[in-house]
Parts: sequence; C-alpha cells; structure tokens
Amino acid sequence: MGRLVRFPAGNRNVRQWLMAAILAVFCSQCQSAFAQAADNAASLRDRYQSLSQQLARNQFQRPLYLESQELPSALKGDIYGVVDYPFAVVKGTLNDPAQGPTNWCDVLILHLNTKYCHASTSESGTVLAVNIGKKTEESLSSSYRVQFNYRPAVSSPDYFRVELSAATGPLSTKDYRIVLEAIPVGDNRTFIHLTYAYGYGTAGRLAMKTYLATIGSDKVGFSSATDPSTGETHYVGGVRGLVERNTMRYYLAIDTYLGALSSPPNARLDKCLTAWFDATEQYSRQLHEVSRADYLQMKHNEYQRQQTAQ
Repeated sequence: MGRLVRFPAGNRNVRQWLMAAILAVFCSQCQSAFAQAADNAASLRDRYQSLSQQLARNQFQRPLYLESQELPSALKGDIYGVVDYPFAVVKGTLNDPAQGPTNWCDVLILHLNTKYCHASTSESGTVLAVNIGKKTEESLSSSYRVQFNYRPAVSSPDYFRVELSAATGPLSTKDYRIVLEAIPVGDNRTFIHLTYAYGYGTAGRLAMKTYLATIGSDKVGFSSATDPSTGETHYVGGVRGLVERNTMRYYLAIDTYLGALSSPPNARLDKCLTAWFDATEQYSRQLHEVSRADYLQMKHNEYQRQQTAQ
C-alpha cells in the first residue's frame, strides 16, 4: 500500500515547486484540448461555408451532402447535414459520458442490420456490444457481435466529436469507425458531420462480391457516375453504393432519434421507429427493404431484447 510523503516545513519551496509543476502540466493539457477543439470547430465551420450551395439545393430535399470513397481494402462514407435541433441538445444526447452510450444504442437499433446493442462501462472504458445481422428478424446466435469502444474525443462550448470504433467485425471486416462531430449554426440548428467506415480482408471482399452479384445486384447508392462507354449518368452501385446506403441509414437514425426527444418517454420508441421508416422511404430506390409492419414488429422485439444484457 502506498505511503503519503510529507515534506518538512523547511521544504515549503519544494512543495510549492511541485504544485506549480503539476498545475503547469494540467494547464498545458487543457490548453491543448481547447486548441484542438478550436481547430476542429474552425475546420468544420469552413466545411459548412463551402457546402452552402449543396446544402441549399440537392436531391435529398433536406440540407444534406453525401460523399463516399472506395479504397483498395476499405470503404468510407461521409454525410454533412443541418439538423433542426439546438447544439446543446445534440451534444448532451450523443456526447455525454453518462447517458451518451445508452442513447447511441437507441440510435443504432433503428438500423435494419442492428439486432442488439448494450452499453457497459468498466475501468478500461465504455463499450457498446452490438450485434449485426440480416435485415429481417433473427436470433442473436445467428448474428455477429461487434465490440465498439465509445469515446467522447473532443468537447468545447461550440464543438464536440464522439468516436465509436471496433478493431474487428464479421467476415474479416475490421477498423470500424462511426464518428460524429458537430457545431452550432444558429440558436436551434446544428451542423453535423457523420463518418461511417470500415476495412476488409479477403473473406470480407468475397462476401461483398457474392452479395453484390446476387441479392444486392440491383442496389444503388446516392452519388451519380457517368458510364464512359455510353455517356449516361447513373447512381453508383457496388461497394460504394453499399457504404452510402448504410451511412444514410445511420444519419437518419440520428436525426429521427433527436426529433423524438420532444415526445413523452413512453411514446419515443414508436415515434423513432415510424419516423425512421418514413424517412428511409423518401429514398425508397436506395433504402427500401421491408414493409412498414415487418419493420415495426421486428424493431419492437429487438428493442425489448436489448433492455437486458445478452
């Protein structure tokens, strides 16, 4: 057991020097964190300004901009959008160390492929145990468990960044990242940037290739591309279409969850589910998968299941 060290009264200068040194380190760390938040906020505000035209006029009929990247062994989707909720509400809901993890589980379960989510905290940090599976109802034993580390990375009065990361996933997928950062852009509006990305190995590449060659062969994303042989413009398909669809599903889950906070607690689940389904149906070409009745029944069952650690 450690022993408290006491300096003799004559060593007052030593004690003062040590206290000053500790305070200097603490202040340096604080200044570094504030500087990082300021830089990130400035960068996101510049992005907001540069996207003003795209946010005002686009195919989504809402202030939203989407982009995606297909790398040799990774996929990445980014959405920038303005939501009609005060920054304090968005930050307090999704970046709070105490309630944020549970709120994120309630957001993630809205996605068709999320079968379960449960938050737990230990000395090593906060983890979201998330099960990923089919777009239809199934048992947890038939789905894949992914362990997301939850980390409120940066926070200041006018900026926050929260990160969910997982080292491994199903079928040799890896390096999962769901990152949300935000700034206020008015009294009741918030500009958010959502990133959804993951890497994959040989097994993951083969699984996606099989999916895209069979039941996913007619699926498309939101970005447009030009066929060099015909000159015709069409929606992107393949893995870029795949990551764009999932990024949009997560974005709509965040938006609809925030919108349901104004409802009474016992009505929020139904509000979330119906609002999320209606929002996805606005982009039915890309996002329609199941009927409203099937979705509502499946998610009610999954929500009840995730109230208990599995």
